[in-house]
Amino acid sequence: MSDLIPGQGNGPAPAQDTALPQDTALAHADEVAAGFRELYGSEPEGIWAAPGRVNLIGEYTDFNGGFVMPLALPHTAVAAVSARTDGVLRVHSADMEGPALRLDLATLAPGADTGWAGYLTGVVWVLRTSGYDVGGADIHLASTVPTGAGLSSSAALEVVTALALDDLFSFGIDRAELARIGQRAENDFVGVPTGIMDQTASARCTAGHVLHLDTRDLSARQVPFDLPAHGLDLLVFDTRVQHALGDGAYAERRAGCEEGARLLGVDQLRDVPFETLPQALEKLDDERVRRYVRHVVTEDERVENVARLLDAGEIRAVGQALTEGHRSLRDDLRVSAPELDLVVETAVRAGALGARMTGGGFGGSAIVLVDAGLVEPVKAEVRRAFAEAGHREPRVFSAVPSEGARRVR
Repeated sequence: MSDLIPGQGNGPAPAQDTALPQDTALAHADEVAAGFRELYGSEPEGIWAAPGRVNLIGEYTDFNGGFVMPLALPHTAVAAVSARTDGVLRVHSADMEGPALRLDLATLAPGADTGWAGYLTGVVWVLRTSGYDVGGADIHLASTVPTGAGLSSSAALEVVTALALDDLFSFGIDRAELARIGQRAENDFVGVPTGIMDQTASARCTAGHVLHLDTRDLSARQVPFDLPAHGLDLLVFDTRVQHALGDGAYAERRAGCEEGARLLGVDQLRDVPFETLPQALEKLDDERVRRYVRHVVTEDERVENVARLLDAGEIRAVGQALTEGHRSLRDDLRVSAPELDLVVETAVRAGALGARMTGGGFGGSAIVLVDAGLVEPVKAEVRRAFAEAGHREPRVFSAVPSEGARRVR
């Protein structure tokens, strides 16, 4: 089926304490184009980019039909792509060693062991099985989205592939559907049962905003999130503890949430009103399911509260919701990790307004909302705490609300 079966990669991460440029896609476009020419002997027909994301609030709510509030990062997957008409797909990453992976489109099927490339080939498979006539493609890409850090590196790969093929073959797919195609690639081809948030954030976020998204109907609005105007910074601490959502823990929690909805007689946990949560919990005998339900219902309420605060210009008050959300993820959903807890506890003790883990958990990253004048002291305290605990030093950067997926040239 293929000439090369690459392993899961661990692409480049941002340099410590060095803010990436607002648009890393532009910074890397020439390099990616040159790599395409060297690999395939021709100019790419275009270059596209899709970002990773940080989720400000709303974790494990997306597959429950609830609310989320992500923002796009300046970290991007950048792809140089040309269309083919011979049924062949060639894929290469600058972050991997080895030649391009060559595939026959007719042989694509879920469960194929294509490693990191499954996120791209899965998108092609979804498009073709959905009636979109993809004739083939040559793809070369590079990514600055850290892998395993809970920042949606896989969604960036899926969305950049879907957007490029949509443009090249003139399918006319809207952004909401592009996100669904990426999600299906991850769910049905790669085999990870993620929700819709990551791909939607990559496809639809805009610079300077967080995306207030209803994951049931995919209605969304852009909420201004101008941290510098309020003298604030949102730091991302990548603990460098790798997480893997395909190991069953994520799927177990999703199944537990679905069981809770079934026992409560609702389609999804989003349908359990926050005001009636105590009565709902009394109906659940399984302690594990009860914890999961409590997290999802209270997390949806936290998202709506944060939306209200941002609409009122009360960004500083968001910090408390972040910390409350972390406690829920740690104690009810139990998806945190010692390193994530240490970031949150240390940052808050050092004067941060709030902090929480972000992403699927079991490692990855935590976000910290902090006054700009306390950025360096908070960083120093977290580093000191990690050193004393014997952990690897975390990578740190500012989460700059950036542009979603787009064609670069």
